[in-house]
Amino acid sequence: MNNSNNDYSYWVRFASSAAIVAAFSMILVKGYAWLNTDSASVLASLTDSVFDVAASIVNFFAVRYALTPADDDHRFGHGKAESLAGLFQSAFITGSALLLIFHSVGRISHPQNIDNISLGLAAIYFSIFITLLLVVIQTFALKKTGSIAIKADSLHYKGDLLMNVGVLFALYLTQFGYSFLDSWIAIGIALYLFYGAYEVGSESVQSLMDKELSNDDQQTIMSIAQNIPLVKGIHGVRTRQSGGTVFIQLHLELEDDMSLLDAHDVSEKVEAALENAYPFSDILIHLDPVSIVRK
Repeated sequence: MNNSNNDYSYWVRFASSAAIVAAFSMILVKGYAWLNTDSASVLASLTDSVFDVAASIVNFFAVRYALTPADDDHRFGHGKAESLAGLFQSAFITGSALLLIFHSVGRISHPQNIDNISLGLAAIYFSIFITLLLVVIQTFALKKTGSIAIKADSLHYKGDLLMNVGVLFALYLTQFGYSFLDSWIAIGIALYLFYGAYEVGSESVQSLMDKELSNDDQQTIMSIAQNIPLVKGIHGVRTRQSGGTVFIQLHLELEDDMSLLDAHDVSEKVEAALENAYPFSDILIHLDPVSIVRK
């Protein structure tokens, strides 16, 4: 395994492990706070953390399976396990949002006082600190890997930051007699979770459907190849991403009378240049005589 693959493996493993530790710690703190406050918005945050643990555990095993080398039954590797984990997370996030709405609507119909608000505030401040730390780790891991599973995990933890700020807002307002806002803020959080579930699910589906890389990436690939000496043109560029691996296929147009040895040398240079730009890549190059292409 080369250094690039080692870096990818390290960062996705580290980020997925950190997510589990963070989520478990927040469950303990929020659970204790909810039992002593009976706040709907604290319950909203606790419910999300419970689903975070489940999603992060799935992520933990999915990224490790995705890192498994290609075998006879999976010649393109196991990278799509990350996208399947993203779909699973999307379903979990949707479920947590529905539970929050049902609970909050009941609390609106039968309002209750919130006790021991200071404990609830302390729990949410702790959660904000832990979540910020985790998001920093995930952001750094994303820059190193571009992992879809880590991106999905990071997306809903960033949402958690907004959620916890909303919970703080609700608890502070409750101190001034606006306890009814506790349940409405919980509903607002649920709606945000629905949006997050859609984003994660949509990206996962696109990956499973082998969506092309962005137009910018495709232009970069063509520019890199065309700048290699003796390359007369590029066509048939096809791209996709599976887990951390970018798959690139393209046709190089070369002079008709070029020797096979020289053509192979040009192809090797194009492949090396693309691998430099996309370290986690699998590249397939087909060589075409320029006269046939331009007939």
